[in-house]
Amino acid sequence: MKCRSLSPRVLLLLFLLLAICIALPAAADERGEGPLDPSQPQGITVDEIIQRFAAKEKQFKLAREQYTYTQDVDIKASAENGGEGEFRQVTDVLFDDRGHRIEQVTFAPQSSLDQANIIMSESDFDDIRNRLPFVLTTDDLGKYQILYVGKQREDELGTYVFDVAPKEIAKGERYFQGRIWVDDHDFQIVKTYGETVPQVHNIKHPDKENLSPKFTTWRQQIDDRYWFPTYTRADDTLNFAQGPVRMRYIVKYENYKRYGSKSRITYDGQEVTKGQEPPPPNAGGTPPKQ
Repeated sequence: MKCRSLSPRVLLLLFLLLAICIALPAAADERGEGPLDPSQPQGITVDEIIQRFAAKEKQFKLAREQYTYTQDVDIKASAENGGEGEFRQVTDVLFDDRGHRIEQVTFAPQSSLDQANIIMSESDFDDIRNRLPFVLTTDDLGKYQILYVGKQREDELGTYVFDVAPKEIAKGERYFQGRIWVDDHDFQIVKTYGETVPQVHNIKHPDKENLSPKFTTWRQQIDDRYWFPTYTRADDTLNFAQGPVRMRYIVKYENYKRYGSKSRITYDGQEVTKGQEPPPPNAGGTPPKQ
């Protein structure tokens, strides 16, 4: 039997948005979110909010490309059979003497994820670079269905909340699916929660599976202007064909400094010097204790 009342594309979209709505309430308390107010925004339309934050996101994306920073990735895996492993990599994102963007790995001990039957793929590294610090610019609006959910407090911030899902899945492309929180003053995304899609299951060929955990990324205001990602956390069980594996991610983005300038770097109003450990992120919502 087939349902002909809705196209496969619409059914897929509804399914993705429903999955988001089901998964979010259970984790809301853990992420430190206040009560959700489903009322419509006052003095501005939903479409105007989307257009304004998408324009700010484009500015943010261009600005972050002019900053150096350190990315610290720590991934732990625990398989059902008792196998445990870890991947750790610290990378400085810099510019060479010609002004070209480069990545310099400064710490990378031998990965032991294979002990938990896990292998880091190129798409995993691409997700860490591009999906965990998710950006939704005006150039990307056409790819996503964006649903207004309501208003919510994130610590001292007032935010507009949206659910986001890809309109369709193009072959070979990966997307963000989840929820975003937009500051109601700066109109910039301050937090994201979701996962990378598609999640690829393959019982016959487990080596072709590609699963990734749900994650939360918090942003903080850098140089009193841009909300840059500073902390990502994930703790999720992935049901691989060979058995479930618990994956825990901690990704820190530290020591932001504008290239070619002596800009002051601040976290929560405190100046941070190079090499100094920044305080735990809380400007865009407080991450749960580890």
